[in-house]
Amino acid sequence: MNPPADLHTQRLILVAATPAHVRAELDAPDRLGPLLGCRVPPDWPPGEYDREAMAFFLARLEEGGSAAAGWYAWYALCREDRGECRLVGAGGYCGPPAASGDVEVGYSVLPRWRNRGYAAEMLLALVGRAFGFPGVRRVIARTDAGNAASIRVLAKAGFAAAPEAEDSGLLLFARSRPGPGGLRA
Repeated sequence: MNPPADLHTQRLILVAATPAHVRAELDAPDRLGPLLGCRVPPDWPPGEYDREAMAFFLARLEEGGSAAAGWYAWYALCREDRGECRLVGAGGYCGPPAASGDVEVGYSVLPRWRNRGYAAEMLLALVGRAFGFPGVRRVIARTDAGNAASIRVLAKAGFAAAPEAEDSGLLLFARSRPGPGGLRA
């Protein structure tokens, strides 16, 4: 499986997860750093990106082959700190776009790297990539009503509360495909 090209933002490099990356995380996390060419902090993984999510992504990547590449986990690498590459977060999609044209996105940053704008920067890159596919009409995200930081990140990235009701107890946010002016990451 050939992963898609890395995504570059002002401060981050996003690398699409491959089955080898996710297997390393699950089996021997110390092997992930050399695969990414980056230092993996001892408190990895961040927040919602847990073993259950990793196992889900690995299964989808293995099942989907090359069609699944880039539609699951992405690693956020930062070279801002004294030039050393550090893994600061993870984000990605819950899978390829649905028949409705919606694609769901998620993100998480390690606690020591929060409040620096990395989550919004990562989210904007993922949104921009999704809108690069003609069938994607909307990018959605879900968050807990009590997660004020995540709600701020979504607002900063141009998401608005979606009118659809959620049975999960989570709030639904959406960002529609931009008009002729385009999307800036």
